Amino acid sequence: MDEVFKALADASRRRVLDVLYAENGRTLAEPCAHLDMERQSVTKHLDILERAGLIAVVWRGREKQHYLNPVPLQAIHDRWIRKFEKRRLSALAALKKGLERHDDET
Repeated sequence: MDEVFKALADASRRRVLDVLYAENGRTLAEPCAHLDMERQSVTKHLDILERAGLIAVVWRGREKQHYLNPVPLQAIHDRWIRKFEKRRLSALAALKKGLERHDDET
């Protein structure tokens, strides 16, 4: 799970994942067109995401297609997020908003 968190720590890699989420199965050229990065940088980020298991690669002839793999994200959700029940998060969000309103009024 450490590799997944390290991969997700970089904003550029999260953007690459967003691009793949919008349209899965992209070749290298397609994310480059949507991101303000050089081809080599996108390749580096894709490699890190692949090593973390966040993307899977399928070769179609000479083209390498990249697919989002949501399994590691689900594992993070199951271990770290799910235990915080929606009711508790809603209560915390309401408390935060109330405190922020109180700070704005004073």
